[in-house]
Amino acid sequence: MTDKRIVLSTAGSADEAHRIANHLVEQRLAACVNIVPRIESIYRWQGKVESSEEWLLLIKTTTEKFGQVRDAIRQLHSYDLPECVAVRIEDGIPEYLDWIGDSVK
Repeated sequence: MTDKRIVLSTAGSADEAHRIANHLVEQRLAACVNIVPRIESIYRWQGKVESSEEWLLLIKTTTEKFGQVRDAIRQLHSYDLPECVAVRIEDGIPEYLDWIGDSVK
């Protein structure tokens, strides 16, 4: 087990996804953010089933930085309730995991 996390979030446009990703990396809150374009999300919102085109963000960070990542997403996001969930990275190439940690110091 490591202290590294992948945080999942979605954005409503490419511009928003890039703005969030750039902020997180520039502020050293994330080592890397992958943007997966044009996914379709189907979800329940305010009692109705909705469908939207979104951009998926895969954010590499640490447990220590997760709170700041979460706060930045809330601040920068256009959604009333943005997705922000963290998944623990159990294992990986040690040097890559070290790079994540070094990148967010």
